[in-house]
Amino acid sequence: MDIAPTASADPQKSPPKGATRPGDRIFLGLSRGSGITLLVIMAAIAVFLTWRTLVALAANEGNFLTTFEWSANANPPVFGIAVLAYGTIVSSIIAMVLAVPVAVGIALFISHYAPRRIATPLAYVVDLLAAVPSIIYGLWGALFLVPHLTGLYEWLDQFLGWTGVFAYSGGAPRSLFTVGILLAIMILPIVTNVSREVFKQSPKMQEEAALALGATRWEVVRMAVLPFGRSGVISASMLGLGRALGETMAVATVLSPNFLINVSLLNPGGGTFAQNIAAGFKEAGDIGRDALIASGLVLFVITLLVNGAARVIIARRKEYSGANA
Repeated sequence: MDIAPTASADPQKSPPKGATRPGDRIFLGLSRGSGITLLVIMAAIAVFLTWRTLVALAANEGNFLTTFEWSANANPPVFGIAVLAYGTIVSSIIAMVLAVPVAVGIALFISHYAPRRIATPLAYVVDLLAAVPSIIYGLWGALFLVPHLTGLYEWLDQFLGWTGVFAYSGGAPRSLFTVGILLAIMILPIVTNVSREVFKQSPKMQEEAALALGATRWEVVRMAVLPFGRSGVISASMLGLGRALGETMAVATVLSPNFLINVSLLNPGGGTFAQNIAAGFKEAGDIGRDALIASGLVLFVITLLVNGAARVIIARRKEYSGANA
């Protein structure tokens, strides 16, 4: 008996219903245009920064990468980013070391330990911390944090001063370690919120199976939640690192910068890219502004690399990314 051929239902050949409607075409065009506009803006920023950087480098009498001096307004100008790179990287590492473990602990408490009547208000408080302006953190750091860190610095000097890293010679504690503590508080909401959302998406069946086999709450977290959320925590940490690298006003408020690399984290020394730009842009001449823009280009590239790496890690985890770009 012959069977009449049926129409093929290949989704690749038959467009979805409504795909040719005017509204869909308009939305597709607006979405595509928005993406292209973003790329154009980023390219324009990169071209502008590169152009001004080349002007500054042509007039620089020092090595831009290794010079321990910033005299961009002198004649001839001499400037380098060695001290700025050191201060930016060290303060950001301190912030990450302090913030990430605390943020992961808060995220686990909210998502898996705290009852709802406590978890919901605590989550709102964490979200509220993310909305506080940077200058408010800076004022709090200068007026409250700095005066109350002297005891901690003396304690670190007493027990760990022999390492040299925690040697303290007195004076106001306006150092990279103070900046790292302040940055840790500022990036805490970002890392906490992203980690919390990742932990809440962990497979419930695996958690229930572990509990049914007699696992404790911590064993469930260790065997089911943390492995699932590892890439998300890494991505959240890198997003927080991106903010720590580019923070300006809060750092400028609490740091006493100088163009010396001090082995001790508790004594003044170093600076950051963003803080140097904010502090020196007003008094800078033509070459001085170009030099600051050149340092901004370095920070721009570093931030792009950090956020790009975070996006790559997220994309590798389909359960978390939701969609592939």
